[in-house]
Amino acid sequence: MNITDETVRFIQQHRLEDVRALALKGCKDKAVDMPFALDQIQGWQTARTKLPTWAATEGIIYPPHLNMEQCSSEETARYKRECLTWLCNISEATLIDLTGGFGVDFSMMSRKFRHAVYVERNAQLVEVAKHNFDMLDLQNVEAVNGDGVEYLHQLASEMQLSASYKGSDEAEANRKIIIFLDPARRDVHGKKVFRLEDCTPDVLGIRDELLQCADVVMIKLSPMLDWHEAVKQLTANLPSERNNVHCEVHVVSVKNECKELLIILQPQTSEDIPQSVVADNHRIKLICINDDQRFETEITKDAQQEPLLLDRELGDETGHYLFVPNASIMKAGIFAQLSQAYGIPMLDQDTHYYIGDHDIERFPGRRFHILAVSTMNKKELKRKLAGITQANIAVRNFPLSAVELRKRLKLKDGGDKYLFVTTVQGNHVVLVCQSVKLSL
Repeated sequence: MNITDETVRFIQQHRLEDVRALALKGCKDKAVDMPFALDQIQGWQTARTKLPTWAATEGIIYPPHLNMEQCSSEETARYKRECLTWLCNISEATLIDLTGGFGVDFSMMSRKFRHAVYVERNAQLVEVAKHNFDMLDLQNVEAVNGDGVEYLHQLASEMQLSASYKGSDEAEANRKIIIFLDPARRDVHGKKVFRLEDCTPDVLGIRDELLQCADVVMIKLSPMLDWHEAVKQLTANLPSERNNVHCEVHVVSVKNECKELLIILQPQTSEDIPQSVVADNHRIKLICINDDQRFETEITKDAQQEPLLLDRELGDETGHYLFVPNASIMKAGIFAQLSQAYGIPMLDQDTHYYIGDHDIERFPGRRFHILAVSTMNKKELKRKLAGITQANIAVRNFPLSAVELRKRLKLKDGGDKYLFVTTVQGNHVVLVCQSVKLSL
């Protein structure tokens, strides 16, 4: 990379300053590449929270601001590596990233792999990635400037030509190949797309080759995607040489914001697994992650389970607990599995709040003490809200918005009280709560 010393000094001197102010002020030194410098300053400022390892490494080159906002965080990238370590011994495996991009996921995932291959068709991105890999001291990586699909075609051809592709000795033959893809979710006009078949590359079109070449396929997808449909498409009409595919769906959230879906396909043959498992190719392992919260279950693709529902009228629930699922649970839609796992009913079919008579510390979401329950009757509400001047209001399955309700109740925002307003068995109710963490 041809970066002038003046540009480097400018970045180091000004990287704590406001980028917009720097852009307006400009720089009199013509040797400073100002657009590049501004990208680097803004990139480093974003990386301090999103990619701390990059921010702590001198010499990293950052992409433009939009790309930095869209790239994976260090937390989600490391989670991908953790997933792969559960599936195989990565110190004896090869990682192939067919959609390398700026290399954030690759740089985090590739560590501890025996060998890792980064494939990217944009030559400029490849040069930036090579530079960053050197700065990050990644010793085991290979950067390839080429089309990921073409690379896969070549890999498949080589494996067909020689059964000893992975090596002639037994140790080499048993080495695992892991393929990672992060399909682009924008069309040729730059418009966002969410369906699997509209992404680039077309994962459905190359699925059979992926399963032929890889022992594990990991696909990163938009959290907006319908994961049920994606799984159906990816596991339909499997090639005859692959009798079964173990499928996992990981819904990954950070700070209760759903960031990405990971679909992992692990092709297996009847020699690998018991016949009873081969006969049932409809079960999916579903894992919901939100920071340190984890909920794991197994579901059947074509079967719908019903959650436990409150079988009585909501009365004086003081001393009970309200449970609010995190973003990953909400995205996954596994409300029945959650209620059955913890033996707690939902307040109503469309409410997705759970209630119990004791605390559940491992519940994947937020937990609250119920202080009072009220109808929307003005006198009752006034009595139940006595002494409360501010509260956090959450509305679900209710005709008014939180803003409208706050105005009607004349409450300020914030504080340590929470009002959950919803509909239970056709009746509008207000649950006055306090976070378990704040309660004695």
